Amino acid sequence: MMITGSAVQAKEQYGTILDEAYQGFINGKKVELFTLRNKQGMLAKITNYAGKLVQLLVPDKHGKLGDVVLGYDSLKQAMHGQVSMGCTIGRFANRIARGQFVLNGESYQLTINNGQNHLHGGTKGSRFVVFDAKQLDEQTLELTYYFKEGEEGYPGNCSFKTVYTLTNENELKIHYDAVTDSPTIVNFTNHTFWNLAGEGKDTILDHELTMNAEHFTPVDDTLIPTGEIRSVKNTPFDFTQPQKIGRRIAEKDEQLQYGQGYDLNWVLNKKSMEELSLAARVYEAESGRVMEIYTTEPGLQFYSGNGLTGKLPLDIGKNGKPYGFRSAFALETQHFPDSPNQPNFPSTLLNPGQWFSSTTIHKFSVQN
Repeated sequence: MMITGSAVQAKEQYGTILDEAYQGFINGKKVELFTLRNKQGMLAKITNYAGKLVQLLVPDKHGKLGDVVLGYDSLKQAMHGQVSMGCTIGRFANRIARGQFVLNGESYQLTINNGQNHLHGGTKGSRFVVFDAKQLDEQTLELTYYFKEGEEGYPGNCSFKTVYTLTNENELKIHYDAVTDSPTIVNFTNHTFWNLAGEGKDTILDHELTMNAEHFTPVDDTLIPTGEIRSVKNTPFDFTQPQKIGRRIAEKDEQLQYGQGYDLNWVLNKKSMEELSLAARVYEAESGRVMEIYTTEPGLQFYSGNGLTGKLPLDIGKNGKPYGFRSAFALETQHFPDSPNQPNFPSTLLNPGQWFSSTTIHKFSVQN
């Protein structure tokens, strides 16, 4: 396909990923790249392969657009790169201890794919599937997938839908819905890697982070929660006031050592479980970009990019840029890890006749 007019200009100015680079077939299903635009000039590119957010162009304090999400230039690269990068995660985000849980007196064994544990839905979860896609309008994309009973060991058939909307208020809104025909567990999130200075920049340690959370869930050495809900007060995990990510990341704390940096779930301050409320605010001074995250979810997993290496094949991204150690962060809105085995955590049980419904909003602005 020939690129003409404004498409050429966008490619030259902002490195916009070409739709053709993400066209193909996986297991007989068509893969495409979809573009969302708002009236303020923001642009998002999303593929129905794994529901990945591939690109997000956001203005800085000078009005210049820049790409703030890590990703890859083509479908082939995305298939061989960081498997979670930009993905829609399900049927269960984060870890389940030993891949085991008991539901209504029956024991279930899930796929083990992270040491001795189950992570992000397993080896054939939504990170590896092609969603059915329908672009509803210039600003809205709907993705659907049908999780079959027994996939990765989960009970129940589960119909899942996620809708991406790029609003005219410079918000990227992600909404999830799910229903089941048999009792099951669900926990969905998006696993975008962010750098508000621009993807490919060296570090996120100078980003200023605030979290609306006074407690976190400490973990064992396999990153499974112990069940304790611990205060952040007088710890490196206190982001109740704005702090640079790198300020305390090197402290000799057992929890930081287990994750080789930040890789924990924070307990969000909530008036009610369904409340759409502020979870976090991130500010990057050079660009002036601010990202506020609002969610109906009770938890927020903060990951400081400790596993990025800047090396092939996983961590060479768009335009050949190396994605190095701590050059991006993830803030995953979700229920708590290992919730099916932790009775004091918010429940992830979904019964027939119930709807799972969840909303997360990433709102962008600038601060001079």
